[in-house]
Amino acid sequence: MKKAVIYLSLVAMAMGFMAFQCASPELTGAKLYINQKQYDKAKESLLKEVEKNPKSDEGWYMLGYLYGEEGNFQKMLESFDKSLEASKKFEKEVMESKKYHWATSFNKGVSYFNNGAKATTPDSMKLFFDKAIQQFNNAILCEADSVVAYSNLTYAYLNSNRTDEAIPVLEKMTKLGKTAEGFSMLGQIYNEKGSAEMDKYQTSKTAQDSLNAVQHYNKAIQVLSEGRAKFPEDGEILLRLSNAYIGANKLEEAMTAFKAGVEKEPENKFYRYNYGVLLLNSKDFAGAEVQFQKAIELDPEYTNAVYNLSVTYVRWGSEIREKAEAEGKEDMSYQDKFKLALPLMEKYLQTKPDEPVIWDLLGKIYANLGMTDKSQEAFKRADEYRK
Repeated sequence: MKKAVIYLSLVAMAMGFMAFQCASPELTGAKLYINQKQYDKAKESLLKEVEKNPKSDEGWYMLGYLYGEEGNFQKMLESFDKSLEASKKFEKEVMESKKYHWATSFNKGVSYFNNGAKATTPDSMKLFFDKAIQQFNNAILCEADSVVAYSNLTYAYLNSNRTDEAIPVLEKMTKLGKTAEGFSMLGQIYNEKGSAEMDKYQTSKTAQDSLNAVQHYNKAIQVLSEGRAKFPEDGEILLRLSNAYIGANKLEEAMTAFKAGVEKEPENKFYRYNYGVLLLNSKDFAGAEVQFQKAIELDPEYTNAVYNLSVTYVRWGSEIREKAEAEGKEDMSYQDKFKLALPLMEKYLQTKPDEPVIWDLLGKIYANLGMTDKSQEAFKRADEYRK
C-alpha cells in the first residue's frame, strides 16, 4: 500500500488586531482579548457583535479565525462565508487562513499515517490511521479541491480495511478529474469486489452472487472508461479496464483493450500475458504463442506465461490430431507442438511439484509423444498427490 510521505510547506500566519476608531465596543474588546491571548473572552465578544450586526464582515472574519485556532473548521468556514457575504474586505485573509489550516491538517495527517504504517500492533495502527483520516478530512474541508488530500485519505481508509468508505472519496476525486489515480483506484476497488463475489459464486453457485460480481465489474468498466477518455495514455487504467471486461465476460471488448495495451506498451509483460490468455481461449493458438513468448522474453521466470505457452502447444497439437482423425488422415505433425510443450511444462512443474493437475497434463504430453513409461509415471504421481 502506498504511503503518504509528502509534507507541505506552511503559510506563515500571524494575527494581530488593533482597535480602530468607529469600531463597535464588541469588536474593540475582541481585538484586545486576542492580543492578550484571552480567546474565550474574544469569542464571547464576537458572538455578541455578530448577533447585534449580522453583516459585520470583520466580526465574522475574526470569529472564523478563532474557530480555526480551536480546530473547529466547520464553524470557521461558516464564519468566513458570512464575512465574505457581507463584503470582500477580508477575502485575502480568509484565503490565507484556509491555506494555513489546510497545510497544517494535511501535515498532521501525513505524520499520523506514517506512524500507522510503522505501527506493530493492530490497535496502534487503527489509532494512527483514524487520526490521519480525521486530519485529511479537515484538510479537505479547508480546500475542497485538494486532490492530494483525497488521495491520502483514500489510502488511510484502505490501510484501515475501510474500503467502502474510500469509495465516496474516490468518487469526489474522479469528479475533480485532475489525475488518473482516482479513476484507477476506484476501478480497482470495483474489480476486487467483483472478484470476491465471483469467488463466493464458485462455492455457492447462487445466481445472486454471480449477478453481484457482474454489477461490480460493470461499475469498474464505467469508471475506468471515463478515466481512459480523460487520460488515454495511462497504462494502469487500461490494464484495469481490460481486467474488468474479462470479469464481466465481455471478451471482445477485453480483446480490443489488451490489443491496444500491447500496441501502446509492447514491453509490458502483463499486457502480453493477458492478451495471450484471451487469444488462447478464442483458439487463436498462433497469436497466443506470440504473446506468451514475448512475455517470457521480457521475464524468463514469468511462470504463468510459461505454463500457458505450454497449454497453448498442447491444445494446438490436440486440435491438429483430432482434425486428422476426423478426416481419416495420418498427420504426425501434432507431435511437434507437444515437443514444444514438454520442456515448458517440465519447467513449470519445478515451481509446482505437488499439483496433480500439472502431473496429469504432463502425463498426456508424454503419451502423445509415445513416451509410455514416463506417461504412466506422471499419472501415478498425479494420483499420489490427490490422496
